Amino acid sequence: MARGDFILTVLASRLTEDIQSQVAVLVARFGLHEKSNLRLADASLQQNEHIDCIEYRLVGEVDVVAVRDAALVLSETLGVDIVIQKDTRDHVQPRLVCFDMDSTLIKAEVIDELARRHGVGDEVAEVTERAMRGELDFKASFRERMSKLAGLDESVLSDIANELPLMEGVERLMVNLKRLGYRTAILSGGFTYFARHLQEKLGFDEIHANELVIENGKVTGEVSEPIVDAERKAALLESIALREGFTLDQTIAVGDGANDLKMLAKAGMGIAFRAKPLVRAQARQAISTVSLDGVLYLMGYRHIDLEG
Repeated sequence: MARGDFILTVLASRLTEDIQSQVAVLVARFGLHEKSNLRLADASLQQNEHIDCIEYRLVGEVDVVAVRDAALVLSETLGVDIVIQKDTRDHVQPRLVCFDMDSTLIKAEVIDELARRHGVGDEVAEVTERAMRGELDFKASFRERMSKLAGLDESVLSDIANELPLMEGVERLMVNLKRLGYRTAILSGGFTYFARHLQEKLGFDEIHANELVIENGKVTGEVSEPIVDAERKAALLESIALREGFTLDQTIAVGDGANDLKMLAKAGMGIAFRAKPLVRAQARQAISTVSLDGVLYLMGYRHIDLEG
């Protein structure tokens, strides 16, 4: 049990009275007391807003994991996002936000797209899905998938990069993070070729991903070491924070797969975004129903603080 101040954030496309009353029941069930609440976004009032969001400031003595688990069950029942976090706003200001790339910043797994163009799509996609669910060792499965890409023409990379489908909300999120002075990074088990494309398009400060080996205009099926896996993502987050003079409490990480869990656990706020069930269950924070710019509301920003 932990006594302290907490923030409970509720996000949805529309927050009805019934949703709000069920959230109130959840709060009362754990003996939490509401100090205040603030509507951060109201989709019915702002023409360009697509998220409803209310933030509750709470106090009490609770098992935070139990509250989080109950909030996750209620989230899935109601089709909303209910997120609890310790209230550290008065003394911790986040400065670094790190993102997974595939299925987080973009609505695709690039390695699956490469495989599809090379005629081995189904077998590679199956391995990817198992790896993201945490059923396979990431490094071993990555090498297996890479080997199937041997001989792929380099020109395909450019075609795929130009067609990458951006995740909903990512452009608004990045415009505001840059405007508000956050350092941003991509930490990806995907490829630098595509991370660089997103960096140029969206303005990330730095990227860390895997380097495809290309010889004579063809993908060799090899990848340069070190492979960016779960351990390396967590280490990169910590090393960037240290280099920039930030504490780990000042970091935020966002990802969807099992290979993001160590990064999410390392960060001050670790957000599972539209994640696999295993990842949603283990991450301290999770959003699944709203777009990626919902992260801004978990950080406490109001619609009037934001552009776009």
